[in-house]
Parts: sequence; C-alpha cells; structure tokens
Amino acid sequence: MDAALIDPFQRAISYLRVSVTDRCDFRCLYCMSENMTFLPKAELLTLEELDRLCSTFIGMGVQKLRITGGEPLVRRGIMGFFRNVSRHLGSGLEELTLTTNGSQLARYAAELADCGVRRINVSLDTLDAAKFQKITRWGRLGQVLEGIDAAKAAGIRVKINTVALKGFNEDELFPLIDWCAREGHDLTFIEVMPMGEMEDRVGQFWSLMDLRHRIGTRYAMADLSERTGGPARYVRLETGQKIGFITPLSHNFCESCNRVRVTCTGELFMCLGQEDRADLREVMRNGNDDALRAAIREAIARKPKGHDFDYSRREVAGQVSRHMSHTGG
Repeated sequence: MDAALIDPFQRAISYLRVSVTDRCDFRCLYCMSENMTFLPKAELLTLEELDRLCSTFIGMGVQKLRITGGEPLVRRGIMGFFRNVSRHLGSGLEELTLTTNGSQLARYAAELADCGVRRINVSLDTLDAAKFQKITRWGRLGQVLEGIDAAKAAGIRVKINTVALKGFNEDELFPLIDWCAREGHDLTFIEVMPMGEMEDRVGQFWSLMDLRHRIGTRYAMADLSERTGGPARYVRLETGQKIGFITPLSHNFCESCNRVRVTCTGELFMCLGQEDRADLREVMRNGNDDALRAAIREAIARKPKGHDFDYSRREVAGQVSRHMSHTGG
C-alpha cells in the first residue's frame, strides 16, 4: 500500500464517495430540476475506469467506499462493478456500501448482500404516499418500502436519511422516529443544502437544532461519542433508539472530515461545499497509475478546511451551482 493520503490539516483521507451516474428515476425537489439535461454517456467513466479509480484510492489508504449517484442502481451493469470492487474487502477495504433512493432494492438487495454490502443508506423524507410523490415528482412510496423490506430480509442494515424540510415533513417527525424504531432502522436527519437551482432554500431550511429540541419535548436523550466516519453526530433516546444529525448549516462538521468525492465524470471534489476540483478522467485516459496517484495527491494537498454554507441572514451564502446529483448524494 502507498503512503496514506493526508490533507493540509493532517486529516487522513480514508473515505471515498463515488458517483457512478448522474441519472435517477426520481426528481427530488432539493436535488435536481424536473427537466434535467443529463450528461452524454461518453463523458461518464466506464465501469472499468471506476473500478481502476476505486482500486487506486484503496491502495492509498481508503477504507470505506460509498457508491452514490444520481441513483446508483439504475446504471447498466452496476452489479458487475459491485462484484469486482468487492474483491478488496478484507484487503484494505473495510466497508462497501451505497446510498440509494430504494426504488431498485427489491431487485438487487440479495445480490448486494452477496457482494459484501452489510448496510446501506436509503433516502426517505416522508411516509405519506401523496407527499412522497410530490417531493420526488416521479417516485412511488410503496416501491421504496418494498425495497427496504427486501434489504432487511437480505440481512442488510438500513439507515434512513431524511432531509428536514420546513413546512413539508415537520409534522412527521415523530411518525418517522416511531416507524424506524418498529422496523429496526437507524435514522439520520439532514439539513437541506444550498446546491443547484435554489427555488426556496431559505424557506425550506429547518434547523436541526430546532428539530432536536422538538424530539427532546417527548424523549430524554444522551449524546453519543461514537463516529462512523461520516459527518453525523448521534444521540441515544431513552427508548434505546439511535438518531443522527447532519448539520452543514447550523453546526459546521468539517473539523474531522475524512472524505472526498468523485463524480461520474471523474472530477475529484475535495469538499462538497467548494468548487475546487481535479480532473481525474483526463489523467486516467492519458496516463498510467503513477500519474493517477500523483494527481490524487496533488488534489488532496488542496483540500480546504471546510465549507461556507450559511442561511443566517435570511439569504443564501456559500451556494454552489452544481446539483447534488452531479456531485453524488
């Protein structure tokens, strides 16, 4: 294994999130526009290139690999990619996982489990079928719930990711908590981030400090010291249930950042909330593995201390222009 990737602030980069497609079968309001213009397929990394890229990062100290999109499971041939990259499990790679909208899980859950996937994140913002169709534009709640059940039956632990949206799912705070408790799913709430077409981000923003206070009106809770390699901070409710909070706006979590992101076109973003990037596709298609490793190290040397998301003055600061589906969820 090559020397570990260390950024300018002495943070070891051990977590890689890789988008395998910008396409999705949903059009969630806070993620992409309804009439998206997707990238020409020739611009996307091939599955072989994605395998080469992930293998290179694993050789440089990445221990956790999360596959994202768009919706990763709509990419043609994606299970072949999972089977190939799973060869690194136990040989540098400690965890292979993915974030999904759940629409294709009924089809792929058993195969994902066979590839060594032990837990997944499913994005789910409401348990109301009509509201679900409204927020996703094209999605069907029943299909997602069927997929979650399939993952559970395959032995995959499910964590529900819920974007906190003011005026949309505030009234479902406790129904979501109770449902996850009954089903045995972990639950993490996420603040909406200023990315892509803004529409009404300030109006949508529901601070997780307020959300946590509301939970505290019903349950006693204790902060947990555990970290899973991600930005979430966790509490344990008196019932024993664990709840996570990802707070890029109300509490910057950057001090312990250990991850970078690669888009489906091979752009390496050292920070979700900054525009600086490195073009690894060009290096991969015109250079050898030594050149690829050198390009990765040069990019990590530019990793910033943190992002600048801010809604505090009732206007958006720190906005980035790309859609979340471009960078990877």
